[in-house]
Amino acid sequence: MSVSTSLPAVDRRRTEIRHLDLPYTFTAPKIKSVWDKRARSLREHILVSLGLWPSPEKCPLNPHVFDRVERDNYTIEKVYFESLPGFFVTGNLYRPIDASEPCPGILNPHGHWAAGRLADEKDGSVPARCINFARQGAVAFAWSMIGYNDSEQLDHRSFGNNRMQLWGLSLKGLQLWNSIRAVDFMASLPDVDNRRIACTGASGGGTQTFMLTAVDDRLMLSAPVNMISGHMQGGCICENGPNVRINTNNIEIGAMMAPRPMLMVSCTGDWTVNTPVEEYPAIKNVYQLYGAEDKITEVQIDTGHNYNEQSRNAVYTWFGKWLFNSEDTERFTERPYTTEPPESMLVFSDQTRPEHAVDEGGLSDLWITRCKTQLGKLIPKDTKSLRKYRQNLGAGFKSAIGASAPGLDDVISAQPELFEEKNYTAQWTYIGRKDKGDRIPVTLYKSDKAVRGATLVVHPEGRSGLTDENGKSAGTLLQSLMRDRHTVLTVDTFLTGEASGEHNTEEYPYYTTYNRTKTTHRIQDIITAISYLRQVTGFSSVSLIGLGEAGLWCLLACGLDPHIVRVVVDTNQLDTEDDQAYEDSLFIPCLRRIGDVNTAVALAAPADLMLHNAGTTFKTDWMEEVCRIGDTSDHLKILKKPATGRQIVQWIIEGPEA
Repeated sequence: MSVSTSLPAVDRRRTEIRHLDLPYTFTAPKIKSVWDKRARSLREHILVSLGLWPSPEKCPLNPHVFDRVERDNYTIEKVYFESLPGFFVTGNLYRPIDASEPCPGILNPHGHWAAGRLADEKDGSVPARCINFARQGAVAFAWSMIGYNDSEQLDHRSFGNNRMQLWGLSLKGLQLWNSIRAVDFMASLPDVDNRRIACTGASGGGTQTFMLTAVDDRLMLSAPVNMISGHMQGGCICENGPNVRINTNNIEIGAMMAPRPMLMVSCTGDWTVNTPVEEYPAIKNVYQLYGAEDKITEVQIDTGHNYNEQSRNAVYTWFGKWLFNSEDTERFTERPYTTEPPESMLVFSDQTRPEHAVDEGGLSDLWITRCKTQLGKLIPKDTKSLRKYRQNLGAGFKSAIGASAPGLDDVISAQPELFEEKNYTAQWTYIGRKDKGDRIPVTLYKSDKAVRGATLVVHPEGRSGLTDENGKSAGTLLQSLMRDRHTVLTVDTFLTGEASGEHNTEEYPYYTTYNRTKTTHRIQDIITAISYLRQVTGFSSVSLIGLGEAGLWCLLACGLDPHIVRVVVDTNQLDTEDDQAYEDSLFIPCLRRIGDVNTAVALAAPADLMLHNAGTTFKTDWMEEVCRIGDTSDHLKILKKPATGRQIVQWIIEGPEA
């Protein structure tokens, strides 16, 4: 047992809330293989968090490019295409006139300027950079953020609710998907060299730039402007998707561009003021792992938040070097330009939006229906597809929940308080993970008899729900397990029992972007308690019982820890087809997107699993079929009614033979 004095006096998960304005740092690993593994994991995490794992089926873009106008050495056209059926991306395409060969393609997401992609101000002009890119020989595409200009199907500031989060639907995820489809559109153009596709944007467009480059290797080159900071992570829902910055931050995400060329543009008048001495060196260290220090540089402009002419000229020069293999500064310097009347640039100004366009409710229903269809196609049909399901959905499941078994040496505990009974000893203590700040109350019940097994019992009210009236003596279930020679551990998971306390999340915008929900913390506490039980008993595998609402926490936990080999789960008659039921009792962003309780059962196999109190609402057909395919049907038992105490103990002691 690892007795420690380093446990905090209060569980820091209740008091130390991560948020967008909290200062963050990033230290690159010293070994390239370590970073490569981290980058792969982080990409997976971003895609899962934003509802893009497994990747949504790509519908036809059905692009419309029309109303071409010719100007001085460039043309402008209106564009719209479908990123999802009935959901339109609207923008403008700028092309050089009479290009003799395929040109580089440059994506231009805009920031939160009021005029969106049509903004032409001293501090930022999207038309200016697109016109100049086209004059310099590139095809430039500028499209509207959701809710801006003629992209009015959703509200930019208020889209989303808990039901959508369950299915991985968020404004940030939709905008990333639109960006991915914008790459698809650009790569489909015959006059674009799809080996030379770049992206640049400022502010919220800077966020879109580095998020896109983090997940899409088709981007050769990037220039995020005024937006990779350790001091402000993005102040809009379009920059804060559920789970996405848990255990990471924009600096690390920005480093995922390596070793592709990247220019970091910052300024002295916003949150990027420290970029030259903090964020840039941290990211450059990743480039050094690849021997690619020449592919990253930074420029700081002495002004406020911007994408002004000085910033644009820095980007033109950088893009000229890498897209055209040229350092002709005269060619890649901004020339005077004239913008078009804004109303003439709108895609839907002279025609109505297509009749099949969806609104917020329609998009939500469409997304969820498509998710269900995709999950249905992934239902295993044989052992090969079951193995693939576990690999793909299992990766998403682990990322969405974020709980993992700590090593036995990483579990620490406080000095226990002893309580002697006639046939057993109770030990009250607190446990946690090294350097994680958690403080979890547990009680260990050790029988005087020779022990042959160990079981963790979880009650929604914590340890007090498992004791007699004095709050100390083991209740009936615990005593029954000890009579059958099991050491028993009980736990007060996050915000239950003794662990209850103030946990104010309302004052922190985008709470779930940076912090786990209480349900995921409880699942982690269960897994931590399992590791502690293994540590103190020496057993390599243990059993788990979840009572009442805690049964579902335990069901998800047993899909994450292979050391749990025998489980009894009270399903609490969860209606597995009702999103509201998940919101009320098992809220975890993206849980339904990655298969919810079905995936948990698929991952738990071949553990001996009893599901009871299923009633008529907890559907088990899928689970039974998966166990049949995996030849683990004998390990699954389902009871429509609540199990008795004796049935629970028999299953733990005897398993399927009970």
